[in-house]
Amino acid sequence: MRASRPAVLAAILLVAEGLALGAVSIIELVQLGTGNVASGPSGIGLIVLTLLVAAGLVLFALGVLRRVSWARSGAIVFQVLAVALGISSLTLQPIPWPFTLAVGIPGAVCLVLLILASAADGRSDRRMQRED
Repeated sequence: MRASRPAVLAAILLVAEGLALGAVSIIELVQLGTGNVASGPSGIGLIVLTLLVAAGLVLFALGVLRRVSWARSGAIVFQVLAVALGISSLTLQPIPWPFTLAVGIPGAVCLVLLILASAADGRSDRRMQRED
């Protein structure tokens, strides 16, 4: 069966988030190369973790398209963290609005899409159908 429209839209958003994190890791790598970091090993660790998360988001996108529940649940966890990060950035002074909006809004939209995709997949799953 084909993926639902919310699943396709969520997968597109997950890939975009993964690509954005890939770009962040390139920026981190450039900063590391210029010596603009407090600790080299910490900088390398941050780059590796950022790349792992980026790859994870892309893999979650593929899983969402394949209607795999672990991919939806993992992606939901990441989106909840993104929304929490966006909300917590509101406590900083001055408020970093570009960051807040760039992290919080896609996280909230993707979270809603993933929940809608989960509901659509549940309705179309033959194993969930009641037989009277």
